[in-house]
Order: sequence, then C-alpha cells, then structure tokens
Amino acid sequence: MAEIQQEICPINGDDLFIIFDRPNAKFEYPIHCHPEYEINLVMNTSGTRVIGDSEETFSGLDFVMIGPYVPHVWKSEPEENHEVTIQFSRDLLNYHIMSKRLFMPIKQLLMDSMQGLYFYGEEAERIKDEIMELTKLQGFQTATKFLNILNSLAHAPRRKIVSNSYESEILIHKSKSRRISKVCNFISENISQKITLSDAAKLANMSDSAFSHFFKRQTSISFITYVNNLRVAKACDLLADTALSASEICYECGFNNKSNFIRIFTKRKNMTPIEYRNHIRQLLIKY
Repeated sequence: MAEIQQEICPINGDDLFIIFDRPNAKFEYPIHCHPEYEINLVMNTSGTRVIGDSEETFSGLDFVMIGPYVPHVWKSEPEENHEVTIQFSRDLLNYHIMSKRLFMPIKQLLMDSMQGLYFYGEEAERIKDEIMELTKLQGFQTATKFLNILNSLAHAPRRKIVSNSYESEILIHKSKSRRISKVCNFISENISQKITLSDAAKLANMSDSAFSHFFKRQTSISFITYVNNLRVAKACDLLADTALSASEICYECGFNNKSNFIRIFTKRKNMTPIEYRNHIRQLLIKY
C-alpha cells in the first residue's frame, strides 16, 4: 500500500506564516500532509482535488483551508494556472491571544479546518483579492493583513466541510463548557472501552437526564452520536494507516460487536469499513 508523504515546510519559529505565489504551478507533488495549517488558492484551471477521504473536481477558483496532518493533493494541467499557498504553524491555535473574545471566531476556524473547508461565492472572491494583496506586502503590514484574512475566513457565510474523516477532536473545542471539555477528553482517552451516559454524567456531576439535555444543547448532537462519531473517526484512521482487520478495528474502537460496527460505520460513511479501506488505497495509488 502506498503511503502518505509528510512534507517538510520551510517555516521556522520566527515566521508568523509563509506564502508562495506560483504562476503555472506544476502540481507534481503526490498526496501529502504536514503539521502546518494551509490556505490554498488554485486559480484559472480545472482538475481534481483530494482532501482526507474526499475526491472532488474543481474549475475556476478552488479556495480551501486545511488543518494539520490532513492529507491533500491537487492535480491539474500545468498550463494557464495560478496557485497561492499560505502555511502557518499549528501553534497558532494555542497562542494566548486566541483565548480572547475577539479571536474566538478565528480559533473556531482553525478547529473547523481539521475537516477541510471550501470557500465559495462573492466573499471568497473578495478574500482571494486580499490574499493576492498579501503577496505584494512586506514587514509588519503582512501580519495585520494575515490576521484580517483569517478573520474574514472565520466570518465567511459561504463555506462547506470537505472531508468527514478528521473530526475527532473538534467538538471538544466547540463548546466553551468546562464540563463538556472534561467529558470529551475522557471519551477520547477511553474510546476503546465501554463508555456509558452514566459515566459521563458522573464526571459532570449531573443526573443522566440533565446531562443528556445539557450535552446536546452544548454540542448540537446527542451523547451517543458524539461517541459513535469519534469511534468511526478512529476506525477511519486505523483502516487507512494499519493492516488491522475489520474485526480487530471494531474492538479497538470500542464497538461491542462487528455487526454493530459495520452498521454504524456504513450509516456514517455511506460505505462499509472494507469499502472505505479500498477507497483510501485507491486514492493513494491514484495520487
């Protein structure tokens, strides 16, 4: 099985970000990932884009933001095209300033990008122009323009999630509740074990019924849906990155039996675990 290459980005500790402006980009690099965030514009061409487990065609402007370690690749004819790429450290999410109220939309943007975000419409065109202006700036102005671009992306009304296979930690950060964060961290650390609503309610010092309503109000999904989503996300990782059998992965991810695992996985991903593994392998071979 082919492997996802890890790119070494030329960013250092003194850089807030780096930007590459590539007219007539060649798109020769295979499917890869890196620990940095990436904002990518592909313009004036058409082709195919892979992010996570998603494979889609594009034309004209393809405007995407990707979180750390999310596999991705673009393939297009190397004529009459233009690519602009911004990369910045994953440490940005943990900067103290990100805990301030004004920066909360940007913090949420960084978390959402773990699934890949596609931007479109008039707002995407306007932000594209801001990015093109950034390629011409130097000095301190680049910092303010970069943060303004992140803020614009955070408030962009037209965007959609690209891939559903890298969402395992997102809801932990979506809720401001310390109780929810504590419970979600517990779930993540014990995902291979049996986890009940009562276990979570005790951690939150609430009754089962009160906690069930509180969790759904804070995260917009039920407790059991959240646990199953996390288990499916882990199963996706294991199916893509290991040779473990579906039965082994079933119990490694905390499902109580194989038939239940296959049923929940198929409902969530619209394909069986084996079909998903074959899908990922085909993407790696193809790209």
